[in-house]
Amino acid sequence: MSEFKLSRRQFGAIAGTGVAAAMLNLRPSWAATYGSDELIAAAKKEGKIVYYTADFTEPEQEVIKAFNKRFPFVSVEMVRAPGGQLITRIKTEAAAGKLLADVINHSDRGLMKGIEDLFQDYAPPNAADYRTDVAISPKIWPKSALGWSIAYNTELEKNPPKSWMDLCKPEYGPKKIGQVVGPSGGTTWTRIMFERQTFGDDYWTKQAATQPILYPSGAPTSDSLVRGECSIAVLLYNIAYIKKRDGAPIEINFPTDGVPLNFYATAISKTAANPNAAKLFMNWCLSEEGQELPIKSLGYLSGLKKPPVNPPGWDPKVVKTWVPNFEQYVKLREDWIKDWNKAYGYRQ
Repeated sequence: MSEFKLSRRQFGAIAGTGVAAAMLNLRPSWAATYGSDELIAAAKKEGKIVYYTADFTEPEQEVIKAFNKRFPFVSVEMVRAPGGQLITRIKTEAAAGKLLADVINHSDRGLMKGIEDLFQDYAPPNAADYRTDVAISPKIWPKSALGWSIAYNTELEKNPPKSWMDLCKPEYGPKKIGQVVGPSGGTTWTRIMFERQTFGDDYWTKQAATQPILYPSGAPTSDSLVRGECSIAVLLYNIAYIKKRDGAPIEINFPTDGVPLNFYATAISKTAANPNAAKLFMNWCLSEEGQELPIKSLGYLSGLKKPPVNPPGWDPKVVKTWVPNFEQYVKLREDWIKDWNKAYGYRQ
């Protein structure tokens, strides 16, 4: 995106004359992309936001760094916690009238929908550019989207699985496959819902027979794959991609029989102490610029109807995607997770 630039000396020379504001208006897309001059000025005055997120620390830090290149005057205080812990913290703080978060980002749209009364009305300037089939509330927006993949350690696995059904083959067991437990959060619930609805009620029994190693979340799963404690891992693409990008002996397959997608849910709290800075942060994250960085550099996907780029290795003409029916996503969860736990012998 092109932008009009002035040196500090030039801007200072004309500031206060009204010409500076006029020159800023030479960027006609500025307000349409990030918000009005008034919003930006108010955000600068507030100077910070408190950001609660269930996403991974490393990619979130990179996103915040990119945001601060555009808006260095808004510091972002990030509080990261796993999904279940984060929801508990939000509910506890809200019940006490002490919810500290300005912006909340969570992997489970169902849990966020359940507390939508805590969020204020908000829509980004480019709201019409977002998919309507994943919308669950006018207050909640998909800051990011994640897709599932099959990663493998190239030093240990020479004939990697290419599909979900391949993961049921005896040759990939025992203890060769690492995967995140079903009750871990919204992303894994999306994955196991896809498995059962796509491959039938007995898929989990067949796959569990390979005796996979079960992990509480994606971070230890990916670390185990790099260390060679498992040779195959069912991972969110962004987690595996960052390992590969940083030099680990990792390759990644998008399963030929479907890639389940999980859209995050992001909202601004009603009690936000920094509402203007929160809106500016959200506007940037949901803009094309804010979406492009995590897609191109971090392996994320997007809720935009027409994303600015595709993730590395992603061919939209080849990859088949799957998005859960939201009503079923909420209704089936409790019973199906119990069934998953039983199939894999997992106790919470």
